[in-house]
Amino acid sequence: MNRAVVALAFAFVYATAAQGANVKILTAGAMKAVVLELVPQFEKETGHKAVVDNDTAGGLAKRIEAGEAFDVAVITPGVINDLAKKGKIVADSRANVARVGVGVVVKEGAALPDISSVDTFKGTLLAAKSVAYIDPASGGSSGIYLSGLFDKLGIAAEIKPKAKLKQGGYVAELIANGEAELGLHQISEILPVKGVKLVGPLPAEIQNYTTYAIAIGAEATQPDTARALIRLLTGPAAEGVLKARGMERPPS
Repeated sequence: MNRAVVALAFAFVYATAAQGANVKILTAGAMKAVVLELVPQFEKETGHKAVVDNDTAGGLAKRIEAGEAFDVAVITPGVINDLAKKGKIVADSRANVARVGVGVVVKEGAALPDISSVDTFKGTLLAAKSVAYIDPASGGSSGIYLSGLFDKLGIAAEIKPKAKLKQGGYVAELIANGEAELGLHQISEILPVKGVKLVGPLPAEIQNYTTYAIAIGAEATQPDTARALIRLLTGPAAEGVLKARGMERPPS
């Protein structure tokens, strides 16, 4: 076999491997559904296969710091900035994608509690037999915020014995299966769960928005393809997907 034939064979193998390469996407909880819905379009446009892995923002930070390989991550801006300082993220690749507020959820068919003001929301929490939310120790942004909010409202001691903490995933699942009466989680993670009803967002005075940003890993094997995902998530194709999940673009 002459050198030209060998060169062509290697070129073919390389091109085929590149075309079919996996693009590893790490995403924090609230953005998982958005990313998964846009994956088919991403794969069609790029010819690459997306491999999506989900965790809390804190969990992803620990994994990346420990050296986990990935191409692109969708996490909170603060985590991305910190990882960029540690050389784990391409700093100038960051783009803010969306933000989402915290909502209240009950089982489908249950009476909707009053959460129209801070006082009525507080009363609803105290009256509930059990309250589910993300375990702050797991690194979930909503759980961390709610833990501080209970302290601020002066009801942390009352909430603690009836708290149903979830390590990750959908808090609303605890409501659907009857493990908890009332749930608090980001709205985008309430809407996909069947058998529950979104009561509404927290009162404006105590609402907390979590912003999500996307950035490329410093050791990404597919950086150009990762940039294609950034364009997709920040472009018009994502608008309807975000809105359907209770999310919105962050203020510029």
